[in-house]
Amino acid sequence: MTRARGRIAGAIGVLGELLITTGLVLGLFVVYSLWWTNVLADREARQQGERMREGWAAGDTPAAGPRAFDSGDGIGFLHVPAMGDGEVLVTKGTDPASLNGGVAGYYTEPIASALPWDEQGNFTLAAHRDGHGAKFHNIHKLADGDPIVFETKDTWYVYKVYETLPKTSKYNVDVLQPVPEESGRSRPGRYITLTTCTPVFTSDYRYIVWGELVRTQKVDAERTPPAELAS
Repeated sequence: MTRARGRIAGAIGVLGELLITTGLVLGLFVVYSLWWTNVLADREARQQGERMREGWAAGDTPAAGPRAFDSGDGIGFLHVPAMGDGEVLVTKGTDPASLNGGVAGYYTEPIASALPWDEQGNFTLAAHRDGHGAKFHNIHKLADGDPIVFETKDTWYVYKVYETLPKTSKYNVDVLQPVPEESGRSRPGRYITLTTCTPVFTSDYRYIVWGELVRTQKVDAERTPPAELAS
């Protein structure tokens, strides 16, 4: 009887050690997913952004119209004060390999994004909500009237939020339409759409924010930000 109890106690001890080990491994995985990937992604995005700004300072200019701004390092920086994440580099594409670099990406499919300098259309962007930079983690803090500013080499584009959709299907591509009718708009204009996963720590649904261009401001020699970013 004593020997049997000893075996049971030993088995329980081994099981306990396995559970502790499993817990530690899971904990380390969470740390890696939600912290270390952010560190790596932010470092990569910062290096890309610095290269792009160096190119701007060196006088790089588009040789074939505005879309030549679409360099390998990005097209500009997104500034969203309500999200509190500083500037976000914007590059081409929304596949995970692109977004994992701590950036926001503009859509090339299933509906190709317009770009801010286009005369009309919808500038559609995606970024991670958690991990890999988590640039849109605080998207839920955006409210009607909040500014969204996009910075290029020579122009600040100032948008204002006018509608949000806290939850929709990941397959709902209508939110990316040139005229986002689901947001309440029915006429061509110059829109911006931010998309990311929701709820937090999942990718089951999408969170959408729509804004509309209200003005532009030329970049001066000091790159003085617009008033919406100065406050």
